[in-house]
Amino acid sequence: MEEFKGTTIVAVKSDTGCAIAGDGQVTLGETTIMKHSAKKVRRIYNGSVVVGFAGSVADAFTLCDRFETKLEQFGGGLTRAAVALAQDWRSDKVMRQLQALLICADRDELLIVSGTGEVILPDDGIAAIGSGGMYALAAARALRQNTELPAAEVARKALEIASEICVYTNSNITVEEV
Repeated sequence: MEEFKGTTIVAVKSDTGCAIAGDGQVTLGETTIMKHSAKKVRRIYNGSVVVGFAGSVADAFTLCDRFETKLEQFGGGLTRAAVALAQDWRSDKVMRQLQALLICADRDELLIVSGTGEVILPDDGIAAIGSGGMYALAAARALRQNTELPAAEVARKALEIASEICVYTNSNITVEEV
């Protein structure tokens, strides 16, 4: 059975907050675009945290829900909630099967959470996941180093560039800022 896949997410942190951008394409297997306008970036925890996901769509929604539960458990502490989610994800027999990655951010922190138990704080305040993630990451770094654009514009333009290169990424972009 082929799975629905979510694709490219990029996040850019600045002194004034963080922006996460995601494309809208959902692909079935390797060859069929099923949707052009999916929203893969969501606000959770009363709008104070933004998450973006790549991978299996159903798995990503499950992880978003579990992450929000962890945020509630830890009073909105992003790092503590992310570490707790990663520990569960790695040790729980059912969760271990989930095929997705999350980028999560609040005003102060930007993290990548993986199913192998990793919680990664990017060195340069830029993170990207999904099939077009490395294209978006490279574009965001170049834009950050060579322009004075705000974080939201860097994220949007980086995703636009990735959409011109990666067949699993489109230019229907959602950007959320915290």
